[in-house]
Amino acid sequence: MAYQHFGILHEGRRGLATAGLTLMLLASIGGCTGLGSPTQSGVFEFGVVGDAPYTKQQEKEFPNVIAEMNRADLAFVVHIGDFEADPREYYRQPKNIALPCTDASFKTALDLFQSSKHPFVFTPGDNDWTDCHFVKEQKIDPLERLEKIRTLFYPEGRSLGKRTMSVTSQARERQYAKFPENLKWSVGGVTFITLHIVGSNDNFGRTAEMDAEHAERAAANIAWMRAAFASAKTDGSLGLVIFTQVNPGFESHWPPSLLGRYFRNFAGVKPPIPPKPTAYDRFLEELAEEMEGFGKPTAFIHGDTHLFRIDKPLISRTTERAFENFTRMETFGAPETHWTRVIVDPADPQLFTFRAGIVRENAVNSGKR
Repeated sequence: MAYQHFGILHEGRRGLATAGLTLMLLASIGGCTGLGSPTQSGVFEFGVVGDAPYTKQQEKEFPNVIAEMNRADLAFVVHIGDFEADPREYYRQPKNIALPCTDASFKTALDLFQSSKHPFVFTPGDNDWTDCHFVKEQKIDPLERLEKIRTLFYPEGRSLGKRTMSVTSQARERQYAKFPENLKWSVGGVTFITLHIVGSNDNFGRTAEMDAEHAERAAANIAWMRAAFASAKTDGSLGLVIFTQVNPGFESHWPPSLLGRYFRNFAGVKPPIPPKPTAYDRFLEELAEEMEGFGKPTAFIHGDTHLFRIDKPLISRTTERAFENFTRMETFGAPETHWTRVIVDPADPQLFTFRAGIVRENAVNSGKR
């Protein structure tokens, strides 16, 4: 459960350092019908969850989220990773958190995902495998946990869930056979992909073996992303949605003028200039390059820093202005146990509208009346 912004790793300090360019474009849902299958007008919805359940309390709350999504008419649901706590959190709160990285915790997550009435897609997080080396009770190989995830959560050609949908895996390409978790599908003329990019600096910088794993996966992710942009152009897609676990730190690539304008609101807080390099730098550069030639609405949906927010943080290197057709949405994460409803409306120039799915039974400050 590591948070990286401006090259600084944070654990638990999710307020200031992760606020990003908080334009907070909280759009209203207007008169949407909320239908999961595209209507005659092409409107449909999907759900997003992630970074949960961590604690034993959240294990009680998460079925409430599944139940609420099951009652909604959704095309599909995506969990953006971290279905369990970081082992370091377990050692801080052993009475409140079950030991992660075990076969039992994997089975519990899979059973939860399979209880979804809708097609269910999962992209891994760092807590789910990268950080398993922190477990003290036994020596756990993160790469073995990664292989276990790939075996359990990715049936060939299908999603999880009680009702499945067809998906295409990058593993169908011989040179990328290791990556069944990178998926692609289409609903209502919109292209969706998952990219396996995780927190904890994307498994880079700890050992030579892990650095090699990172390098190979990073290359696969960029190839999968490029292919998705290319196919979205040739297929005439209405737009593109990218799901990752990590918050890649868009702010690290902001021009100094934008950084200064943002941080002047926080007395005594300044970012390091220039920002320290991270394992996400090349990905962000490639993403910005693809956006230069893509004029359709694009949504980037992630977790990792546990803040519900909607903004436009990707900056063009050509104009040093935000891409108007690129929107980032981060869904809720521990300790909050809620979800996000995404409405896709072809009549909307921005295509995507995001609505916080506050689960009444899990609310702590409001909504229980």
